[in-house]
Amino acid sequence: MTTIARAIRSALLTADPRAKCFATRQVARDWRKGALTWEFDVAMPDQPAWPDAPELLAPGQMPKRRKGGSERGRIALWHSLAHIEFVAIDLALDMAGRFGAEMGREFVSDFMDVAADEAMHFALLARKLEQLGSHYGALPAHAGLWEAAHATRDDVAARLAVVPMVLEARGLDVTPATLDRVRASGDEGGAKILTRILDDEIRHVAAGTKHFLRCAQLTQSEPESLWQNLVKRHFKGHVKPPFNDSARLAAGLSRGFYAEIAH
Repeated sequence: MTTIARAIRSALLTADPRAKCFATRQVARDWRKGALTWEFDVAMPDQPAWPDAPELLAPGQMPKRRKGGSERGRIALWHSLAHIEFVAIDLALDMAGRFGAEMGREFVSDFMDVAADEAMHFALLARKLEQLGSHYGALPAHAGLWEAAHATRDDVAARLAVVPMVLEARGLDVTPATLDRVRASGDEGGAKILTRILDDEIRHVAAGTKHFLRCAQLTQSEPESLWQNLVKRHFKGHVKPPFNDSARLAAGLSRGFYAEIAH
């Protein structure tokens, strides 16, 4: 029987996007069925395997997306979203594989569910791009999305603070406006995809927040202060308004965490 660590590592080292989605969902199914042994006998890679395309660019080199409803602008939007979800697969897999031995079975189960969701989101977005006559990899993409994982590779509390509670929480803030624009353009199919992603991301942020609160309890730390200190230390960007306070609160992330350090 394969170990959970080896199964996760194999999915992380799968470069082809479609194959990574299949591998991720298979690992999640095998874990739920009890077909993987509880053993962390291999280390996670410093960086997952990625396809040759898209070309990854530094944030300052990324072309500006044109506002408006042009076909090119719509493709750029969906491609950007697809890339975010593709990297999110690896972020969730790495979370479970890197910190699972330390954090336990519930932690692994939660983040394997997150990984399976992200694989499904990517598949929906890749299909949307194909419907628009494009494909994932056709445009350059943001190179910095893995940086937060690498910077927090040795500290589960820092990883939880930055990835689910900053990066994914930011998705809760910006997705409703994108959803409104997509729906206003008459793209009801695209609106359904974004609605599904938004609903799932609330659960993802909730999972991260739950396990972060456990880390704070184990270290006898005040959760909000611990979160703020870790974000200041490990997150290069800014925690920026406007905030979707209701969605954040539904995920257990109250304003007490982020209001004081918001820019």
